[in-house]
Amino acid sequence: MASIRKQESGAWRVQVRRKGRSVSETFIRYEDAKRWSVDAERQIDRGVSPTMSRIGKLKTFGDLIDLHISDMEEVGKAPGRSKEATLAMLKRRLGSLSMVEIDRERIVKFGRERAKEGAGPVTVSMDVGVIKLVIQHAAAVHGLPVNVEPVDLGRVALKRLGLTGKSNERDRRPTEEELEKLFKLWDENDRQLIPMSRIVKFAIATAMRQEEISRVTWEDLNARTKMLLIRDRKDPRQKKGNDQRIPLLKVSGYDAIELIEEQRAIRANEDDRIFPYNHKSVSAAFTRACQDLEIEDLHFHDMRHEGTSRLFEAGFRIEQVALVTGHKDWKMLRRYTHIRPESLHDHLNRIA
Repeated sequence: MASIRKQESGAWRVQVRRKGRSVSETFIRYEDAKRWSVDAERQIDRGVSPTMSRIGKLKTFGDLIDLHISDMEEVGKAPGRSKEATLAMLKRRLGSLSMVEIDRERIVKFGRERAKEGAGPVTVSMDVGVIKLVIQHAAAVHGLPVNVEPVDLGRVALKRLGLTGKSNERDRRPTEEELEKLFKLWDENDRQLIPMSRIVKFAIATAMRQEEISRVTWEDLNARTKMLLIRDRKDPRQKKGNDQRIPLLKVSGYDAIELIEEQRAIRANEDDRIFPYNHKSVSAAFTRACQDLEIEDLHFHDMRHEGTSRLFEAGFRIEQVALVTGHKDWKMLRRYTHIRPESLHDHLNRIA
């Protein structure tokens, strides 16, 4: 005989007593509780122990996180490193809470705590967004009666408090004087093992990210057609298999093919990468040089902005620039494009 009772938490407690056996389990949905009770009675009649239901085991927010990860891995879309780290942090901080405890007040408290720890508005906003994603997944995929409304209300409160927000659009481009100072510093330093000048010029010529530059191999290069294959290029909608062929141009002031040929002269036999250097070391060397030269607020990633802007200044259209930068959403290109007004003179000269 099975009895199903609703608890104060809103969950349903099932207890099955049959043939001297007694088993119980808690479910979020009544339908799941009823279904399990019938299965449990049948299993006892067959002389086997009732199995725990996967959904019936879900009792905490941490369980929902595990469910989300498992489902995404099952369909070949496992979380990337950034999302994986966020999920692990959320599980440590909120994982032990029951579903009903993830309410508006708890979301606001979480946002305040993260802000006190130094997390900026964008980071807090992303964290809360992942919380909502996990809850939405449980509701949409498994039909669990979990509500995202408290999360939405918490986000509104955090926004009013100034604890969440969008990132400021970055428009920093290096000046020619800054680039010349950097090249001079690196070229005159005999202890500089990484060819930083060549890498920075290549970054501007191709608008590639530093991780991509440090990953491409000689096999990815087609010198005859002047094309380069970038494997697993970063894309928010596709983590793996997003390979893209890009043209190696020389319209930015630097010739990408020429820079590669210079690199070929010092090619290391034991490494098949064109630029066989750790991208973190490249970034560190760039930051260190900017500090030594007192160049403020300039990052290596700004070279991607610079390269993209120079493509537009050279007269390429949005869809053509996207073939180089890899942007699937052309609207995103605007964030990377800050054309200098004086470049219009050069554009007019080319038309003439």
